[in-house]
Amino acid sequence: MNTSILAPKIQHFINQNIGVSLSKLALQKNPFPEIEWIDILKQMEAKSKAKDKLPTWFQTKDILYPTKISVEQTSSEKTAYYKSSLISGESLIDLTGGYGVDDFYFAKKIKKVVHCEINEELSNLVKHNLEQLKVSNIQCYIGDSRETLIDLHQKWDWIYIDPSRRNDAKGKVFMLQDCLPNVPENLDFYFTHSDKILIKTAPLLDISSALSELKNVKTIHIIALENEVKELLWEIHKDYQGDISIKTVNLIKDKTETFEFILGENTNSPLFGTPKKYIYEPNSAVMKSGGFDEVALHFNLEKLHKHSHLYTSEERIDFPGRVFEIHKIIPYNKGELKATLENTKANITTRNFPETVENIRKKWKIKDGGDTYCFFTTIENNDKIVLICNKTQ
Repeated sequence: MNTSILAPKIQHFINQNIGVSLSKLALQKNPFPEIEWIDILKQMEAKSKAKDKLPTWFQTKDILYPTKISVEQTSSEKTAYYKSSLISGESLIDLTGGYGVDDFYFAKKIKKVVHCEINEELSNLVKHNLEQLKVSNIQCYIGDSRETLIDLHQKWDWIYIDPSRRNDAKGKVFMLQDCLPNVPENLDFYFTHSDKILIKTAPLLDISSALSELKNVKTIHIIALENEVKELLWEIHKDYQGDISIKTVNLIKDKTETFEFILGENTNSPLFGTPKKYIYEPNSAVMKSGGFDEVALHFNLEKLHKHSHLYTSEERIDFPGRVFEIHKIIPYNKGELKATLENTKANITTRNFPETVENIRKKWKIKDGGDTYCFFTTIENNDKIVLICNKTQ
């Protein structure tokens, strides 16, 4: 960790050039020969990534940044704040500390937080940043977190783990046993040190596969930010054998959309119907949850088709996702499409439909954008239709 990069003149240069093309800057002569030019550029690149994701860090003086990839992989402040709402008590140990964003927010709720990190340079960087952020109740430990758990020899109110996929698991569907640490293998050991464990995983993790690897799962939180699923959170309580709750959360600018149901509790089928005045498209967290029937039954909506995952009603309701008012319904045939959509501008979505958005645009010369939204979908009798709508939510 080279703290020389914190020299006021270098920090001023970094701040003045946030947003400037790094490829252009890389061709310039290094104005600070006492520091490697690549190190300055890396700080600049990582800080640029932190501007929207980590505004507290970005706005705090003399913060050091890890690699750009580390900033990309860390929790955002918004998702870290949500995680902090799930925990309480006196003590928490984070076995996979990383850049420390989650711990910063845990420390606002918990009296004593321990940040474990096997990478010495990253641990020292986090310790430095916590001093700049004026956080005094987080202790940083370098080394293997399993050994740290044993050495500290205490009972924790919470253990937090963000396991990383092993290199050989990249590019394929993965399971928790493909990650480090291997949570399923170590779960009984963790339970000797805490009765409550919170695990963060990537959104790619298949929920049913993970449940086959884990035990004592109480709640699964599916967290989306601006309608993009960012992480899955698994609350595990020692000896818990009850129902598993699925909670979907979509953190958007002016509100938070939530929907919750009990996994496997529903045995009823939703009603199916033809499109009415309004159409509803679930947000990405609801889609990830697989609660397609549950959301229809909860909001008393009709589904267009078992596999279309679009819902409809005559009266408009608040819904965890996008809501559209239908202005026209046309069958999917050449004559209707040519007369209605050819050479127009529209936002196109396909749901349970045999053609891609790209093919549809190309075939009918439809430009992207505007205030019109078109859903190309299939209804219950398997007819292909196009819903022409305007967005209301």
